[in-house]
Amino acid sequence: MVQHDVLVVGAGLAGMRAALEAKKQGVDVAIMSKVYPVRSHSNAAQGGINAALSEDDSWESHAFDTVKGSDYLGDQDAIEILAREAPQAIIELENFGVTFNRDEHGRLGSRNFGGASHARTYFVGDFTGQAILHVMFEQLLRTGLTTYDEWFVTQLVKDDAGAIRGVVAMDIRTGQLHLVKAKAVILATGGMGRVYEPSTNALICTGDGMALAYRAGALLMDMEMVQFHPTTLKGNGALLSEAARGEGAYLLNKDGERFMHKYAPNKLELASRDVVSRAEQIEINEGRGVDGCVLLDLRHLGAEKIMERLPQIRELALEFAGVDIIHEPVPVRPGMHYIMGGIKTDVWGKTNLDGLFAAGECACVNVHGGNRLGANSLLETVVFGKRAGAAAAEYVKSVGDVRVSEAWLRDEEARIEGLLKRPEGEKAAALRLEMGQTMTRNVGVFRTEEQLLVAQAKIQELKQRYQRVSVGDKGRVFNTNLQFVLELENMLDLAEVVVASALFRKESRGAHTRLDYPNRDDANWLKHTVATYTAAGPRLDTRPVTITRWEPQERKY
Repeated sequence: MVQHDVLVVGAGLAGMRAALEAKKQGVDVAIMSKVYPVRSHSNAAQGGINAALSEDDSWESHAFDTVKGSDYLGDQDAIEILAREAPQAIIELENFGVTFNRDEHGRLGSRNFGGASHARTYFVGDFTGQAILHVMFEQLLRTGLTTYDEWFVTQLVKDDAGAIRGVVAMDIRTGQLHLVKAKAVILATGGMGRVYEPSTNALICTGDGMALAYRAGALLMDMEMVQFHPTTLKGNGALLSEAARGEGAYLLNKDGERFMHKYAPNKLELASRDVVSRAEQIEINEGRGVDGCVLLDLRHLGAEKIMERLPQIRELALEFAGVDIIHEPVPVRPGMHYIMGGIKTDVWGKTNLDGLFAAGECACVNVHGGNRLGANSLLETVVFGKRAGAAAAEYVKSVGDVRVSEAWLRDEEARIEGLLKRPEGEKAAALRLEMGQTMTRNVGVFRTEEQLLVAQAKIQELKQRYQRVSVGDKGRVFNTNLQFVLELENMLDLAEVVVASALFRKESRGAHTRLDYPNRDDANWLKHTVATYTAAGPRLDTRPVTITRWEPQERKY
């Protein structure tokens, strides 16, 4: 049995930043990921990372834009930290070796992004996440810390006092289960995008960390706040970065009208994502769409600018839609992209469970509230990943010997063996598709109680059918069939929480638009929703929103 001071689960940007910081504090750190680290979903972040670096910008302006973008649901103490620490985070990344784009004067170049009052998004072409991830991985390798690549965590482990003291994890390459002890565990496992179908998210985004923490007793907060990105491809949900609109792309309906004039006369296509997605969906629903989409037009930007700044989205549009954005507009529509909710933490990543920390998309600190601004997600990973690493390293100094029962491992062995021995039954892929399509159809940009009840009943049916899901591959070596079955259990639990939370919040705020409760209701719902696991389903409660200086006001763009 191996043991570490700090075990980080998840090797995207939040996990790597947490591991680097914890290691810097002099403790023994390991990082565990179900994929090789540079395949983590941080790779997919395209447009950039926000910071108020220019002389005519300020952290207060960045913070206010974020508060407004959150529809006043973001906790302002956390947002202040995000905005204050952003400039130093960018400088650190550059010192690590990230080659940010430069302007004509040789200074860091920035671009506009939705909901921002200044051009404060710093970028590497349209593959910023990938550039940062690879540089961060180089830094990680330099430290020599232990990495468990392609290990899948199946259970969080507690000591007799109820503190999280490690994990049971499966080495995917052998199928063998291991008990890995740790004085503290940091979850940085990313989002749960594949609960929906389609999604901009990679197939690995199955909400594993959120589900593990939830079943262990951690609180999940604001899970109804699911972001639908305005520019995704119809067929496979692939993301076309907000950087396109940041560089000046238009949105057109079937009549060639720039319809955002009607919905956000000041910011137009650069209103916040929830506003733009609702506008698109209205155009589509009222018959002004094009085959269930609207059009993203970049032709006026010219080939040189597109090839310099947006080469990846040109390639995506060519490959998956057969459209060359240099010469013709590409059909796009709102698609599931991000979850603002997650494991409730304080500003140091600490959860309500002793020994458990979280950072990145799986966490809810809460800086995004009802709607995340583009390019604040990469920033969140490095700012709060670093904080979680520092806090966990400090925490473990007060923890003595780790004593956990071997029964955790035996119980998981029995559970996995039970899954493998199930007779032929339901297929995980079929249930997963039904779940995803149900969520997209009923828990989308617009929601009603009737739709949510339909989704709730379907998820309950799927959870019952999950008990009959079989594993076709009975082997242990790289058994992705088994892994998909385990991931499906996690996603069904989270889908249940998303639907329950969406039913619970009886107002419209940010990305959560209830047609039966069309207005924001600060009197009754300026509060977070919090879900606690029970065997009978999630128990919903509320927590107050932290307001430091910006009182809620009507949101206009």
